[in-house]
Amino acid sequence: MTKSTFTAPPADRRRVISLLVDNQSGVLARVSSLFNRRGFNIDSLTVSATNDPAISRITVTTHGRDQEIEQLILQTERLEVSRQVFELTPDKSLQRELLLLKVACDTRNRAELREIASIYKAKIIDLSPDSMVLELTGKPEKIDAFLKMFAGYEVLELCRTGVTALERGGKHPHMQKPPQEIRAAQFPLPGTRCPDPPAGGEG
Repeated sequence: MTKSTFTAPPADRRRVISLLVDNQSGVLARVSSLFNRRGFNIDSLTVSATNDPAISRITVTTHGRDQEIEQLILQTERLEVSRQVFELTPDKSLQRELLLLKVACDTRNRAELREIASIYKAKIIDLSPDSMVLELTGKPEKIDAFLKMFAGYEVLELCRTGVTALERGGKHPHMQKPPQEIRAAQFPLPGTRCPDPPAGGEG
């Protein structure tokens, strides 16, 4: 009797997608709408300026399998406002988040909170008789671990900026492609939906 082997499907893991887009009104709405239509939940989204005033960078954190992410990138590249779209992997990029955390404190636990802040190299940016505000910048995993330390404390407010990231090293090949070259090369993949028809048109 032979044992059957089971191969687990590809992991549905956290992915960071970087988009270089035209700096114009309505771009963010078009990008987020596309993610929504393709069934991707956006965990975090940041928009920032670049060294070119005509281009903005959108960094999106989502979850998905390899093939799903590849299709999403191809579909996002077809947007008229897209210049470059690519995934940032943890081993080839620098990813950072900013956290602001307000915790209830008094004379009994203030020293404990200071010790946690010191271990994670967080800054105490505000201190009052009944609360403390901490600031921490680091990888998403570091932010997650830091927050777990406060499970037994009263968290009053919390704000995370979402991931912002850049690739390591110099200019990369995908950054050198002219946008029209990318758009001309992209066609719908097998099994993917065609673009939605214009309003009032027939499907």
